[in-house]
Amino acid sequence: MARGRRSVWQQVTVVRVIQELFRALLEEVLDMRRVEAKTEELQRCQEEKLALKAQLDALGLSLAKLDIAIKDTELRTMEAALGTVTVRRHFGDTVTVLRTRPVGVSAARLRCNFSPYRFIKTVGSCYYVFPAAAHNRFEHSLGVCFLAGQLVHALQSRQPELDISDKDILCVQLAGLCHDIGHGPFSHLWELFVKKARPEKNWKHEDASTKMFDHLLTTNNLTSEFEKYGLKEQDITFIKELIGDVANNGSEWCYKGRPKEKAFLYQVVANKQSGIDVDKWDYILRDCLSLGIKVTFDYNRLIRFSRVIPVENDGPQICIRDKECNNIYDMFHARRVLHRTAYKHRVVQIIDHMLVDAFLSADKHIRYTGAQGVKYALADVCDDMVAYTNLTDEVFHRIILDEGNHPEVQYAKNILSDILRRQLYRCVGHAKPADPNTTRKNLEEALRKQIPSDSSLKLDQDLIIIEFELDYGKKDQNPVDFVYFYGKSSPDKPTKIKREESLMLPKSFQERIFRVLCRNSDEDKFKQAQEFLSAAIKELDMKPYVEWPSLFTPS
Repeated sequence: MARGRRSVWQQVTVVRVIQELFRALLEEVLDMRRVEAKTEELQRCQEEKLALKAQLDALGLSLAKLDIAIKDTELRTMEAALGTVTVRRHFGDTVTVLRTRPVGVSAARLRCNFSPYRFIKTVGSCYYVFPAAAHNRFEHSLGVCFLAGQLVHALQSRQPELDISDKDILCVQLAGLCHDIGHGPFSHLWELFVKKARPEKNWKHEDASTKMFDHLLTTNNLTSEFEKYGLKEQDITFIKELIGDVANNGSEWCYKGRPKEKAFLYQVVANKQSGIDVDKWDYILRDCLSLGIKVTFDYNRLIRFSRVIPVENDGPQICIRDKECNNIYDMFHARRVLHRTAYKHRVVQIIDHMLVDAFLSADKHIRYTGAQGVKYALADVCDDMVAYTNLTDEVFHRIILDEGNHPEVQYAKNILSDILRRQLYRCVGHAKPADPNTTRKNLEEALRKQIPSDSSLKLDQDLIIIEFELDYGKKDQNPVDFVYFYGKSSPDKPTKIKREESLMLPKSFQERIFRVLCRNSDEDKFKQAQEFLSAAIKELDMKPYVEWPSLFTPS
């Protein structure tokens, strides 16, 4: 009996296997028929294109002159289905898990020399305090490119009346990809160094990004590559306007890449109106992930509830659904937390100023070769894009390994070695000004009065005075005051949310803090600096600032 049961079950299993094989064979046949049908359609389209081209040639015309693209999109789609062209590629990422990359952006990225930006850390010297914060500018640029595409695609699908073209989307994504290619070593730290070494330059990384974009176009012959995707000179101008700052010439509309009817496109990568942009979304998410900071804002909801509405005098603006107000506050709060916890961290700022001191000392001795063999000092490398392409975080080790014996080089080497050995400058103290008009110069003058002329402690040589702000992105103003909202019942009416309608707001949106560092490790000098700072704080009626107050400190 048992043998009979086994025989029946064996028969059933065989039948099931045959059924599965038959299904698989049927699917394979259907796939082959689909491919054959698409091949025939592709051939037919190509024949139609050749036939029409022959007719146009007979008339003395050309496809290029008439700017006719006969079913190019359909052809690419069919070719992709046949496996001859990959229109979209997927790759993993720690922030967005899965990304799609348009073929145009892929071609530009592969052709351009983006390798140096793999070696510039996004958060600069934070890496020396937070070892997991090792992500680089290349990762961030890819993230901004992806999020820019997500936002503009969402607007295009929800509001076809905006007439967002595929070229618009591609330009915005390219701007997201290239918006930070002007950053120097240790990201924003390099701007601080150039400002101190060459204040007359008034150098900003946004300007360098625009120059670097031009350099990449020229050296990689990308103009012809862009033409394959319909990008012309006006589109290249548009990309550069998205990347850099455009000076307002007093006219109603100062941009040349796109008309005022598409003003909202200028708010995707870097939103100068409200501060809500994809650049901020990516760096907040990416930096918080690497630094171990929790994030509560949801950029997906901001994409989902974004809508373009005409605003009087400003043109079409990206507006957010009113119920997302708290989500926006969470975003700006996350930015403030990053500045307080990481970017303006006491030890991070100490290392920042040690690096600047080292770069200033080595400035004239460490040189990079630019176009036509011209060699540039560190602070001048940004003047030549050939030399600037080679300037990355490796400048740290280039100084340490330099074989020169000049005292300034040796001084720079000693500082960098101290960073590696954790022998850092010391923090003398902090203070918060009670009077908003109190400046760094006021504190410097008060300290100079307190330090006796015969003291071994020298203000200019031994002390560093830092002034910084912790805010929500709009100085002392509420950032949400700059955001346009819309309601469920009035989706085409832009409005502002009044302060009294918002709950749980801070009393102040900005706090200014002074921090004094001591370069000298001598204990006596350090104690003198503390005494002189305490006296200067009392003179200016400032409040001592406790960075991390203890729970056990009596009030």
